[in-house]
Amino acid sequence: MARTETLARVDADLAAGRTPLARQRLRGLVSSYPQDLTLRRRLAEVYRLHGEAAEAGRWMYLCEDRDEEETARFEARYHHPRRRMKALAWRGQESDAGSAFAAEQLASVRAACSAALGRPVYWGDELGDDDDDEEGGGSGTDVSDRLAGIGCFLAVGASFALWMLGLVTLLGMLF
Repeated sequence: MARTETLARVDADLAAGRTPLARQRLRGLVSSYPQDLTLRRRLAEVYRLHGEAAEAGRWMYLCEDRDEEETARFEARYHHPRRRMKALAWRGQESDAGSAFAAEQLASVRAACSAALGRPVYWGDELGDDDDDEEGGGSGTDVSDRLAGIGCFLAVGASFALWMLGLVTLLGMLF
């Protein structure tokens, strides 16, 4: 499907209130055309409709007229340079960016990631998992993740205990 046809479908989806579908189509376009800053801007607008400031900041990160609060939320969510570099989903060279500002932002993120990892990195490199980030930003390391795991374990244990109690009661009634 051509880019213009997909954009027409995005407009139709938004007009019909099918925002998740419009967002999915735009994500696909940004994936196919990562250097197109207008597509990133459109995607940010869709996220902004639903009050998702961090994601709006993510997709406006390379635009000079970005909202500083959204940018700060994006940087807070993707706090480690590796995570930020992966989140920007850029492919190609910084010189492929549509503006000097975007090229500077990309170079800054790449330099921070290189410094954090202790080796040079480039757009398109396999950066590995976020689990070994120095800041501990990987999944399963947050207190909330651990509490959720404990809660699930307790819920399963309680269900098993109630099942066993019911079984013992039933067997007691039979014998």
